[in-house]
Amino acid sequence: MKVTDVQAILISIPLKKPTSMSNKTVTAREYVVTRVHTDEGITGSAYTLGGSVVLAAVNETLKPLVMGADPFDTERLWDKMFRTTLMLGRKGAVIRGISTVDIALWDIKGRALNKPLYKILGSYTDKIPLYSSGGYYRQGESFQQMADEMAGIVERGFRSIKIKVGALSFREEVERLKILRRTVGDDVQIMVDANCAWNDLTYARRIMRAFEEYHIGWFEEPVLPDNFRGSAELAAMFETPIATGEQECTRWGFRDLIEHKAADILQPDVAVVGGVSEWMKVAAMASAYDLPVSSHYFHDVHVHLMASVPNALVAEYFPLDLDIMVFDTVVKEPLKPDKGYLPVPPRPGLGMDLDEEKLKHYRIG
Repeated sequence: MKVTDVQAILISIPLKKPTSMSNKTVTAREYVVTRVHTDEGITGSAYTLGGSVVLAAVNETLKPLVMGADPFDTERLWDKMFRTTLMLGRKGAVIRGISTVDIALWDIKGRALNKPLYKILGSYTDKIPLYSSGGYYRQGESFQQMADEMAGIVERGFRSIKIKVGALSFREEVERLKILRRTVGDDVQIMVDANCAWNDLTYARRIMRAFEEYHIGWFEEPVLPDNFRGSAELAAMFETPIATGEQECTRWGFRDLIEHKAADILQPDVAVVGGVSEWMKVAAMASAYDLPVSSHYFHDVHVHLMASVPNALVAEYFPLDLDIMVFDTVVKEPLKPDKGYLPVPPRPGLGMDLDEEKLKHYRIG
């Protein structure tokens, strides 16, 4: 089998309302969708968040590196893509592009062997525990409205939820969390995600102490991704775990996170870290340090990876109707949670088939 073509497109799916976190506001979600085609008529698919820079990386830089290759040679092709683009890649847009190509190659493997991806990787379980993300900031939405929305998610069977923090004043953030805890009760685990909002460690310590009163499951990305020292200080100071890694790239980036003791929970993102090949290496390295991994978004792919490793903690899931992450809009059969778990689809490869008409509708590049 040989790779005959690589095609990436850029789609933009508008949100119904502007949605904010600590560092930005979004009105649409842009995804790069990569397809790798073979001479046997098997096509692998993948996607990542990103714009025109990622699109160009796939179509102009990475495509020539895999043309004519055997799609089963994922280790060799990953190394070739990474080393060839080292000067301009290493982290960021190019690695996201590499991630999509690698994921698509693994999708091809599964489809060619007529096996779900997790069975090829070495399955550990047939379903994975989930938490639901929500609780973003929306103009005109009261704290109680946010809490009621998350309570509705709990009623669907989720026992763990995550909200955004870091965009408001100290008093407002504490009050917002207090209302959420009062609304969902004491038996629901609440995690908070600051999206790197707290560069001032003094302030970070102060607000994290205030949050601990409400029994937080973890503090996510309290400081910038490269501030290993600051994250390590917070991890050493608080019993509540520090979770980070969704913006980290490659096994070497996670090696540094681990060596600095900057996180209690690692959050590799398959569409950022370097694809399936690199995600599995990070999970294996984490297991050697008895560290759990918790995947970030992209549940279509992560369901297979998290089901393949013994140190998987819990995976992130975004209900489509919360209008936050909306790629399921273009998926023919989106995965459906069942009482807080996500069963692994038995279909070959990723088991993710895309709606071609909807892709055309939302395509912008």
